[in-house]
This record gives sequence, C-alpha cells and structure tokens, in this order.
Amino acid sequence: MHTNLQLTANGKLQHLLTIDGLPRHVILEILDTAKVYINPETHEIQKVPLLSGKTIFNLFFENSTRTRTTFEIAAKRLSADVVNLNINTSSLSKGETLLDTVNNLVAMQASMFVIRHNESGAVHLIAQHIAPHIKVINAGDGRHAHPTQALLDLFTIRHFRSDFTKLRIAIVGDILHSRVARSDILALNTIGVAEVRVIGPNTLLPTNAEQLGVRVFHDMEQGLRDVDVIIILRLQNERMSGSLLPSPQEYFKSYGLTPERLLLANPDALVMHPGPMNRGVEIDSAVADGPNSVILAQVTFGIAVRMAVMSILMRES
Repeated sequence: MHTNLQLTANGKLQHLLTIDGLPRHVILEILDTAKVYINPETHEIQKVPLLSGKTIFNLFFENSTRTRTTFEIAAKRLSADVVNLNINTSSLSKGETLLDTVNNLVAMQASMFVIRHNESGAVHLIAQHIAPHIKVINAGDGRHAHPTQALLDLFTIRHFRSDFTKLRIAIVGDILHSRVARSDILALNTIGVAEVRVIGPNTLLPTNAEQLGVRVFHDMEQGLRDVDVIIILRLQNERMSGSLLPSPQEYFKSYGLTPERLLLANPDALVMHPGPMNRGVEIDSAVADGPNSVILAQVTFGIAVRMAVMSILMRES
C-alpha cells in the first residue's frame, strides 16, 4: 500500500509518506535536487519562483518548532503561499473529522498538505482520500515515520562524507519509540552504507531489532568503536508507558554521549541529533557544541531538502 500510494504508475513521487518502499533513485533525486538550492560554502539557501501561486497548508496536530518552521521557510523560498492551521482552534476541536477538515481546505484551493499527526497512519489515510493532483507530505506520524528527517540526515552525511558505502553509522538511544530511527535505518540501508548499528538498553530497542538490518549493541563503548557517524536520539518520555528507565541521570551514565566516549569513534566522526536536544541526558554540552557536531547544519539542510521534496512533488502534478 505504501509504495503504490507514494509513487505514480511510472515510478515518480506522488506523495512522501514513508521511506519504506522508496526506491534508491528517488532518494538520490531528492538529495541531488536539494543540493541545487543551497550554497555549499555559505549554506545560504536561494529563493526561486517555482511554486508561485500554489498554496501549501501546514497541518500540525502535534507540537513542533523545527519541522514546522523549516517546512514554512522551504515553501516560502519556493514562493508558495503558506497557511499554518492552528489545530487547537480549528473545527476539529469542535468535532469535525480529519477528512472533513482536509476537504474544506481542498475547496480553498490547497495544492499540498504538510501533516504531522500523533496517530501512526493518519497521514496515509488523508493521502488515500485526496484528489491525485494534491500532494501530501508526512511531517511525522506517531511512532511510524518521519521521512524528511531521514532525508535531511542523509543529505547532511553526504555533505560531509561523500561516499556512503564505507560508512559505519550508530544510532543511539530510544530506538523503540522513534519514528526518526525507523526512517533513518530504512534510508541508510536503501542508500547502501556499510553498517548501521543501534545502541541502547533492551527496554528501548524493538524486539528482534536485527531484522531491521542493524547490528545491536547494549554497551555504549563497544557500539561506538570505529564509527563514522553518531545519531543521538532523545528519550521520548511522552510515548513511554510505565518506567522503562531508572532516571535521566542513570541513562546519561550509561548512554550519554560524552567527550570521552566520542574518542572511541573515528576522530572525524560526525555527531548528529534530530532535536529537540536534552543536554545532560543523551548528550553532553561539550559534544553538542563541539567540532564534531553538525546538529545546526542539519537544521539548515532540512530547509533545502524540504524544498526539494516540495518541488519534485509539484513537478509531477
């Protein structure tokens, strides 16, 4: 279902809902397109008139600063009109259904929806019921997928390390509740990196995690040896039921990325984080602000990658 919904009959991008089933050539097309929008030296992002006259609705049913803002900037850099719908004051809070709300916005000449929802699968539901010329981008749904975050992570890695095929990449922390981890693992394996590792306590890893195509480590020191990229995840306390962890301090002791632990990785290893960061819980400030950190570059590159996705989708319509 995912693949058919996302791709047209001739394999072009119809919606961006998940990395699952997205062909390698489509991923590379997005990364290559994003490169056109950003100056590699200054990281400055140009403005182009590509989506002039189009209206893009940001529907965020879950809080977000970075993702919503970068989507808004991306749309404006493409010269689109952007409408941010405040869900708490919309008709949905008066009992209107999700599809009714979307249909009303379609009647207002929407060209594209960027949707974040706390229910896994909600964005797919909208894509299934929408007219073919209107595009849908998943900006994160439940524990399921966050495709543009995975794409901007790939873009960041490729910007600093040109050859994916030799890289060992470790994803650290709350893999179980993380849609970013799920999307990153799929993207990294599709693009063909040498090895993807996940590091975390048993309680924060999915059962049979190996089946995702990763090497599993419960020991932080072992897992970080000789890696080229470290992607740190926050603890998703809002998605946890019961006590999966002793305390943030205990977690930091075992799994926090400190300057000492960073030394176990390759000397020029990249440190990444999708945000929001909890300093002193999953990452030490000295690492977050240190020379290996590309966390702020990820945010900037996220604008170019989201521009690329929007421009490719509208080109296919």
